[in-house]
Amino acid sequence: SSDVCSSDLQELSVQLHQRLGEPWLSHARAHRDIVRRFGRFPHRNRLLGRQTTRAEQAFLAAGGFAG
Repeated sequence: SSDVCSSDLQELSVQLHQRLGEPWLSHARAHRDIVRRFGRFPHRNRLLGRQTTRAEQAFLAAGGFAG
């Protein structure tokens, strides 16, 4: 079992994407920022049977990342 959390994985992704540059780096940063903000990807809630919070719903309704 691993103690690595999603936030750590997203930070690693940003570090690795720095080598590739744009547009991949911006995409990795956007993913990291979503996980920092919500602790997960809100667009996956329905698929995973999770309740969407008000903050997540507002983010998605405003055009937040849709997967």
